[in-house]
Order: sequence, then C-alpha cells, then structure tokens
Amino acid sequence: MKMIQKVSVFLVLCLVIGFQGLAQKKVVDWSFAAKKVSAEEYDVTFTATVKSGWYIYSQFLVGDGPIPTSFEFEKTSGVQFIGKTKEEGKKKEGFDEVFGMNVIKFSGTVTFTQRIKTKSAKTITGYLTYMTCDDEQCLPPMDVDFSINLPK
Repeated sequence: MKMIQKVSVFLVLCLVIGFQGLAQKKVVDWSFAAKKVSAEEYDVTFTATVKSGWYIYSQFLVGDGPIPTSFEFEKTSGVQFIGKTKEEGKKKEGFDEVFGMNVIKFSGTVTFTQRIKTKSAKTITGYLTYMTCDDEQCLPPMDVDFSINLPK
C-alpha cells in the first residue's frame, strides 16, 4: 500500500512539474496599439507573434475543443464598441488531429482589431485569453493584461 502511495505522489509531482515547465514556455508575444480613425473612433489592435510550429485559436470556434481567443474590456464610461473584434492573419481552417474536430487557428502573426467610439476615454484596459498548441501538445490557456492609451 505504501509503495502505491509513493508512486502516486511521484506521478502527481511529475505532472505538476511538467505543467509548470510547459506554462513557462513562451511561444506567443503580444503587442497592443490604438489608431485614431475619425474624431471619435479608434481601432484598438492586439497583435500576436506566434513562434514557428505553434498556433493560437480563433475567437469563433464551435464545439468542445481548444479555448478560443477572447477579449474582456473593463467597463469605461463613454466607450461604445462598434461591431465584433476582427481577426486577420495566416489562417488554417479544417480538421485538427489533436482535438478531433474542425478548428480555425492562426500561425505567424495575427492581428485582432476592435473599433471603439469615445469622446472622453484616454485608455482602454482589460485582458485577453488565448490558448496555443503545436501538432503534438497544448499549453494551458493564458491571460494577458492590457492597457492601451488612445492617441489625441
């Protein structure tokens, strides 16, 4: 019985250490910007640079599979969101062996753009969530905080 307990503790420790090692692997770099497009409108952009061989997932996934990329904006008085966040990049759409389902994923550089309208806000804040995988493994979903100054 004690041998089984020792083996179980060893396996749990190996899993925890393995997940920590994967979580520390940096395969996506994010940058943020805002561009004024009219007197009261701005395009807020989130650009992911994904390491070769890895992917991040679309916001528009259907089914129980990878975690879609998502954006949570803090409520800011006087800010109106215009339409959905758009995504643009090297898209691969189709059946994914890892998840056994159809997915939409991006490699290389992908840009997500949200148009906003405001007269008074100076900064847009919040966080994004994304998941990344290669052809054999996935890293746990990650949250990234953002604070984007709006140009005058």
